[in-house]
Order: sequence, then structure tokens, then C-alpha cells
Amino acid sequence: MEATVDIERYADQGRCVAHIDGRVVFVRFALPGERVRIALDEPADRKDRFWTGEVVEVLEASPDRVEPAWPLAGPLSTGGGVGGADLIHVSLEGQERWKEAAVKDVMARLGHVELDEVPVYAMPGDEETGGLNWRTRIEMITDDEGRSSMHRRGSHVRVPIDTMPLATRAVLEAAAMNNIWDGDLPANAQLRIAVPEPRVDAADIATPEALRRAIGDNYAVIVDGKVRHGSRNLTERIVVDGREFTYTVDAAGFWQMHREAPQVLPQYVVDQIREAMDGRAPRNGRNLVIWDLYSGSGLFTLPLATLIDEHAKLVSIEGAKTAVANARRNLKAAGVHTVQALCGDVLRTLGKDIDPQRAHPDIVVLDPPRAGAKAKVCAKIADSGAPVVVYIACDPASLARDTATLTQRGYALRSIAAFDIYPMTHHVETVAVFTK
Repeated sequence: MEATVDIERYADQGRCVAHIDGRVVFVRFALPGERVRIALDEPADRKDRFWTGEVVEVLEASPDRVEPAWPLAGPLSTGGGVGGADLIHVSLEGQERWKEAAVKDVMARLGHVELDEVPVYAMPGDEETGGLNWRTRIEMITDDEGRSSMHRRGSHVRVPIDTMPLATRAVLEAAAMNNIWDGDLPANAQLRIAVPEPRVDAADIATPEALRRAIGDNYAVIVDGKVRHGSRNLTERIVVDGREFTYTVDAAGFWQMHREAPQVLPQYVVDQIREAMDGRAPRNGRNLVIWDLYSGSGLFTLPLATLIDEHAKLVSIEGAKTAVANARRNLKAAGVHTVQALCGDVLRTLGKDIDPQRAHPDIVVLDPPRAGAKAKVCAKIADSGAPVVVYIACDPASLARDTATLTQRGYALRSIAAFDIYPMTHHVETVAVFTK
């Protein structure tokens, strides 16, 4: 079934809202203010509360509309449908407006906080690349013939691909030198390629040969959980405050995937903490106490332990055993001995395992998974009495729900900013600072 509709506003999951006979329709590949012809997803039962559909023809276009830079990720009607880039039809400036509107809307609805504006920061280099070449990790599947593929949306069809425009140059080079696009992989397998961004001058990796030398064996091609090429342990390097930090990370584990995010986010967090703590003395009168929750391999832990106060006492808590092992290794390699690095569920660990000297934090930093910290963890944070809380969120809705809990327990939202570390997608990273 097709229909002509007027697009009214942004919605969630990269969709926009229209109406047909009073019923809400969530439309993919649309923009507010447009008039479009859409195909409704089947089945579209008259009893459904809402329908979903996709643009098949643009009759009146928004100024933010552009031709998809990766057509395969565009609408099904133009041969796309592989997913992974649901804002591929939107200009970079339009994507920033979309993401600001999404954060403001969800913070009002779920967080009960009205925001006049939310700054959205693009990552260095993204304008030059047109929002492409940013992912340092990509995941695919193989088809029955062992070709790298992606699922076509709404089906079990696997579409063979011979490149991934969102991947960094380093990822694409690692794929090429291991014949990933040549169809000689195991059939029906899960495929992951992880390549840390080489932190060298662009002129030093101008050619494929130079880029390969810079990559060396610091990459991984993982097939069905096993390393097929490269190394299981990868080395990531970032610079914060002009200081280099080095991390060992699991190739199959979590790491910020935008090539610049591991540098930009810690720098912003450090700057915000300094500003919020300006003039505040440590609660115990001697050393700052910092909690780093959902700490992974220590991305934020190392800068927090060395740049905020070199005598600060830290607690880091992470549930993934491999990540904690790597965090301890990274701290030891950096000569940092002021961190109690704990492995366990954050809620349970906060209740029993923290050194008494670190039980009353001045600062809490948390970077929870997409589901958020949730009410019980937020209550533990509030009960700790920490004057400053910095919350890094990959899902604004989860942040909004946890904002409601924190504000109900005596915290005020001091600042909020969004970071476009997922160009061409509806996802956005948000950092909120709360003060008691």
C-alpha cells in the first residue's frame, strides 16, 4: 500500500512522523516539512495503533536532503536497505539539528528537564570526509558462498558488499590486505574487523603501503569469535591534555568506535570536571576520591587518575573480566597505583567491595551501556553524596530516565552536550554534568 503524506517532525530510530486518516505513521528516509510518497510496511492492519513505512518518492524536499553517499544503505526503492546508516539522506548540518531535537525532546518527556539548546559537536575530520570513514570496528556476516554481506532490512536476504564506506581507511586497508572482499571466508559466519586508528600525521599514511606499515599487526579479523588474522590484543593510543595514553584492549570487546571519540570524550570530561570542581576542596580534606563506573578497559580511568589530581584515589568498576584485566594492565604500564580496579556488577559492587577510604566520592564518572545505569545505581550515586556526577550516554533516552532519578534525589543538571560520534546514523553520544 502506498500513500502521499506530509512529514511533520522527527521521531525516534531515524524516522519521522506523518499521519494517515489520524493514524501515526513512522517513516524512514524522510525529513520534516517534506511531502513524500511512501510504501507502508506489510502487514498494515487497520487495528494497529501506528504504521511504519519508507519513502519511495520525494515530491517536496527539505533543504537538509542530500543524495545518499552510500546508496546501498538508502531506501529499498532505490536498491538500498542494508541498514547501518539511517540518516544517509541527511546533510551533516541537518543531522546535527536532528540530534539536538532528539535530545531536547527525550529530556523533556522522560527527564522532565526543558532545554533551550543542546550543542552538538562534530568530530575532527568528519566534515572533510563527508561523515564517512569513521568506524574503527565493523561487523558483517558472510553468505552461503563466504562473501562479506549485510542483511537487507526486514528480510533474511544477505547482500554481498565489497566495501564499507563508514569504515576508516585503516579498516578498509586491513580488509583489503586480508582479502575480506574476495569471498574466501567461511560461509554463514559472523565477521568483525577492528583496527586502532594510527596516530600519525596524515602525510605519513598517504599511500596504501605507508598505511599498511603504520597498521602493522595491530589489527584483528575475527571470524565466529576466533582471530583469523592479526592480534587478539590491540594497542590504542590517545592524547589528552597533550599527554599520550596507551591501552591494551580486546579486539572483540568494547571500545569507542569513532576514530576520534576516544580522544575527544575524555578531554571533554576532564575539562568539565575541572570547571565543576573549581574552588571545591576534597570532602576528606586531603585527596580527591573519584568513582569511574562501567569503566571498560580504562579509557577514562587513566586520564582521571593523572590529569585531575595525581594523588586522587580512584575506584573503577566494570563487569567484563577481560576488560578489567586489561584495565589493570594499562594502569600498571602507566605507573598508576592509586586505582582500586574492581570486577563485578556495578550495583552489587558499590554495595560491598569499595575501600572505606574511597567510599565518599567527590566525583562520579559513569559510562553505562545503552540501557543506562538505571534507578538503583543512580540512587547509590546520590546516596554517596558526590558533589559532581558526569554521565556519558550512548542513548539519550536512558540518560533522560536516569536524569529524572538524579534530579529527584537532589542533583541539578549543570550542563549537557552532544557529540556526533555516529555520523550517518540517528545515534548520538551525550555528556551531562550534574551537581549536588
